[in-house]
Amino acid sequence: QVQLVESGGTLVQPGKNLRLSCAGSGFTLDHYAIGWFRQAPGKEREGVSCISSSTATSDGSTYYADSVKGRFTISRDNAKNMVYLQMNNLQPEDTAVYYCGRGTFYNDHRLYWTTRNEYDLWGQGTQVTVSS
Repeated sequence: QVQLVESGGTLVQPGKNLRLSCAGSGFTLDHYAIGWFRQAPGKEREGVSCISSSTATSDGSTYYADSVKGRFTISRDNAKNMVYLQMNNLQPEDTAVYYCGRGTFYNDHRLYWTTRNEYDLWGQGTQVTVSS
């Protein structure tokens, strides 16, 4: 079965760190760009980060929203068919449901990675709550 499954979300205090995981099955994650998005209550789903396929010309390049740059790091473990999102110094505004998605683009990642319609497969999401 082709699917993505996110995990790792929980309740954390401000300033703490958390790592989210995105597990792929039925296909090879490294053949695709994989993006992390988040959706807070009452808000649109927004792009957080993306990592290009290491087989693409971008060769594993990473992209971040300005709001998380310097705090979040996206990475791959190809042996485990996983993508991770390491989130450091979490703040209450990071509270959201986090989703990973499979990208349909292989070039010009900067143009496409934040666009939801450029992803054809999503996980069910994992809740991250940052609160004291």
